[in-house]
Amino acid sequence: MQSQQTPSVLFVCLGNICRSPTAEGVFRDKAEKSGVSVRIDSAGTGGYHIGAPPDKRSQQVARSRGYDLSLIKCRKVAESDFEEFDYIVAMDHQNVSDLKRKCPEELHHKISLFLSHCESEFEEVPDPYYAGLKGFELVLDLIEEASDGLLLKLAS
Repeated sequence: MQSQQTPSVLFVCLGNICRSPTAEGVFRDKAEKSGVSVRIDSAGTGGYHIGAPPDKRSQQVARSRGYDLSLIKCRKVAESDFEEFDYIVAMDHQNVSDLKRKCPEELHHKISLFLSHCESEFEEVPDPYYAGLKGFELVLDLIEEASDGLLLKLAS
């Protein structure tokens, strides 16, 4: 449910080290360039990397396409996020399940799978952590596509 003010989007993956900070950086850049006002953040369902910057490979691949992830710091999803954000966008089905376990049932409608916002041969944004640079490139491709779809939804 979108608030009357600036809409807000929280991107979520497991550790907030690869996929969700990449989504935060890409979506912020695309929103700014398209003139869509939106509050954006990212978090992980696990607290493995709290306070750390995004994975160096995520930053490298993002930087090669003009996205800056350097100011992002990893954090864990907080209970307050379910109230504060209009859209809680998960990278994979496991993240959706984990979020729904933590989220009050009346707010489940805010949770979606990121790739449900675009047409893709993939259902989920795969975790690139052990996949090498090609995995990070694929993640960025998928995030760019889904970001465009979600931006269209917010702009309408």
